[in-house]
Amino acid sequence: MTGYLLKGSFPLIFERGAPGRRGWRLPALDVPEAPLDDLIPAVQLREDDPALPEVSEPEVVRHYVGLSRRNYGVDVGFYPLGSCTMKYNPKVNEWAAALPGFARLHPYQPEETVQGALELMYRLERYLCEIAGLHRATLQPAAGAHGELTGLMVMRAYHEKNGEGHKRTEVIVPDSAHGTNPASAAMCGFRVVEVKSNARGSVDVDALRAVVSERTAGLMLTNPNTLGLFEEDIVELARIVHEAGGLLYYDGANANAILGICRPGDMGFDIVHFNLHKTFSTPHGGGGPGAGPIAVREDLARFLPVPTVEWDGERYYLDYDRPDAIGRVKGFYGNFGVLVRAYTYIRMHGSEGLRRVSEQAVINANYLMRRLAPLFDLPYDRHCKHEFVLSGRRYKRQGVRTLDIAKRLLDYGLHAPTIYFPLIVEEAIMIEPTETETKETLDEFVRVVEAIVEEIEKDPELVRTAPHETPVRRMDEARAARQPNLCWCAPVPADAHGGE
Repeated sequence: MTGYLLKGSFPLIFERGAPGRRGWRLPALDVPEAPLDDLIPAVQLREDDPALPEVSEPEVVRHYVGLSRRNYGVDVGFYPLGSCTMKYNPKVNEWAAALPGFARLHPYQPEETVQGALELMYRLERYLCEIAGLHRATLQPAAGAHGELTGLMVMRAYHEKNGEGHKRTEVIVPDSAHGTNPASAAMCGFRVVEVKSNARGSVDVDALRAVVSERTAGLMLTNPNTLGLFEEDIVELARIVHEAGGLLYYDGANANAILGICRPGDMGFDIVHFNLHKTFSTPHGGGGPGAGPIAVREDLARFLPVPTVEWDGERYYLDYDRPDAIGRVKGFYGNFGVLVRAYTYIRMHGSEGLRRVSEQAVINANYLMRRLAPLFDLPYDRHCKHEFVLSGRRYKRQGVRTLDIAKRLLDYGLHAPTIYFPLIVEEAIMIEPTETETKETLDEFVRVVEAIVEEIEKDPELVRTAPHETPVRRMDEARAARQPNLCWCAPVPADAHGGE
């Protein structure tokens, strides 16, 4: 058992402290006091003090440090979350993002006072375009799905400009795709058309030919795909879509496997989004922040959202004069701190370093896949890229499901992989070791999984009822999602019910 899994009760911050206790005290008021009625309408004034905890500074610090010790993160241990790339974040990135000249900027500052920030954004855009093999980019989108939405808005604007917006109503999505792909397409008003995978886990070329038509606006695809497999027919897939008048959209969630090796633009993709918080290191646990820039080919650049960052030979400036732009997709210019981290990551590695990042990620994934393959079913027995998918269906005969194995991993102090995705694999376990993990870490993960498999054979109930060592045991997850109880209520005094 690792130290971050602390046993015993842990009181809420509301259950700490005592009346009158505080960690701060304001100095005496040195200006005339204004009646609240003069500042706030009486109807908006509360009659009772807010039910806030009264605690000292040590109590506050110990409370939040205690919570952090119960949490799990990539700085704590191995985080093999398939399709999410929770790799170690170099601390130099945090240093750069915290520099006062970046961290203390205000988005309303005049352009002449933020030339350094604009230069960083201008250079980062060019780096991303080179990595993508495309012409221009926008840094505005705040996350990967937001990048998808932006890219599809560009796709729609392109077809409308060509007078085909009324008939280009369908977006094709593989049956193994990230769930955000069909969701983003639907949000943009497109009808989603599914295309099947073949026996090797790639898009079936004949199936694509069958669904492509004059209604096709585009195909959304990630390469490698969500099974961690490279789309071997990508050139033919691109040809089919382009000959039908559609565009090819690249979901960049899996770009970790191809940096410096191949470029989406060279494969035939017209629009590419990157998850800076995956591919270029910023950790995205806890829901953010993220950044999902998109890069596009030259004739699509006119539709990118405003403003773009430009250089006139003397200064950097923001260009709002773009009549064909889709508008603004985020307040201000994107999540700037994430952009700084990505810029730092790219500059620290250089082109050769980025290639080595992907090569090591692929090596680690294939090593771990072959070590674990004897313990599970391997639905697609071929070399993977940066991640791979196994199936735990063989253990259903003992009444153990993939969810149970994932829960049991928590007892060993490890974060669980992604499970039940992609949907086309029964009892799926999706694992991404990333390039930042050592062979010793991967071997230890294998040892733990082997131990759990032995438990399944000898004492399946132990696994079915896991976790046993975490602060919170297994709960009704469906009810927790549908009926969340997130508010603290003060306990009712015993005498409030007549002494009962």
